[in-house]
Amino acid sequence: MVSRSFLKSGHTPTLLSAFLYFDLSFMTWVVLGPLGVAIAKDFGLTPAQKGLMVAVPVLSGALLRLVAGVMVDHIGPKKTGLIGQLVVLAGLAVAWFLGVHSYHQVLALGVVLGVAGASFAVALPLASRWYPPEHQGLALGIAGAGNSGTALAALFAPGLAQVFGWQNVIGLAALPLLVAFVVYLVFAKDAPNRPPPKTLAEYMSVLGTGDAWWLMALYGVTFGGFVGLSSSLTIYFNAEYGLPAVTAGFFTAACVFAGSFVRPVGGALADRFGGVRTLTVVYVLAALGLALVSFQQPSAWVALALMMFAMMALGAGNGAVFQLAPQRFGKEIGVVTGLVGMTGGIGGFYLAASLGWAKEATGSYQLGLLAFGGLALLALVGLTGVKARWRKTWPELAGAAASALRL
Repeated sequence: MVSRSFLKSGHTPTLLSAFLYFDLSFMTWVVLGPLGVAIAKDFGLTPAQKGLMVAVPVLSGALLRLVAGVMVDHIGPKKTGLIGQLVVLAGLAVAWFLGVHSYHQVLALGVVLGVAGASFAVALPLASRWYPPEHQGLALGIAGAGNSGTALAALFAPGLAQVFGWQNVIGLAALPLLVAFVVYLVFAKDAPNRPPPKTLAEYMSVLGTGDAWWLMALYGVTFGGFVGLSSSLTIYFNAEYGLPAVTAGFFTAACVFAGSFVRPVGGALADRFGGVRTLTVVYVLAALGLALVSFQQPSAWVALALMMFAMMALGAGNGAVFQLAPQRFGKEIGVVTGLVGMTGGIGGFYLAASLGWAKEATGSYQLGLLAFGGLALLALVGLTGVKARWRKTWPELAGAAASALRL
């Protein structure tokens, strides 16, 4: 899958630095989810409060991705990434030193953790600008596989919380982030072909393009489903199937690893067959998986298998969307990444919050899962409606032959 031409065409140290930064930032971004069982026990939270608790960092990260995207195009991805990492490290240190003593303080911490979620709008342009169009899917798939950091949180946070207490886990999270900061500082480099800074009005002019809104909507489903479930599954498996927090964390990690490591596969498939074709299959499979898992299964293991299936479809879709984005918006990739990433986070906020509301209102997560499966089918309908126009107009807009683009 990784060809010799791919290795020669870009800058591998930057690509790997972007992955590590993204990976450990995402670990921190969703840490309240794996810690949610312990936090809820301490503060006596309702299902809706638990849903909001894990949704707030997702929403904060979504909104801050737009800010990060503008900064990337203005001061460069490396400087933007360094600033973001320092803010998160400071926030974790303050929260650990002073302690978190109420539900509202948990929500405030969630807002700060959103800065880590904004790393998406930094790591992907940092990697993307080093690679030509024919390798965009794989390059962004590798960098974007940093989604797997959400699995690290699910894998280790519940067990560490049992040993050291969940508040100390917040402080421990800063240690791997320090390692990522040093690696990023030393090895990451901005690509030489960075476009010159633009005014804010020029950045926002992208919003006047219908294609940008379509990409935002498509990613709102794929990434929204991925991160919303990543944040919620530890609580889900604990509440629906009675699994202990640590076991529920292991189940969550399995789902997240499956979705994360299929992301580069989705990008590579989009490079080969086209992003539109790949997404068409993705939305069908994601809707099917979410519908099946919404029903109470005979065992947690069956639910795990179905959830992994849905997460793999969503993960592949993440890679496919970002195979399309640079082909249409190569010169504005920083702000487009921020906008698309923002709507992905908003989709995740909606899913995480709606699962909590559904559980509190009906005693089951089914309505929340079915509703999001319905959104996947709506995305499929929309994609079917625009694909013919994209294939006709995008080569002209990119100044390329139709065969040079993989749509």
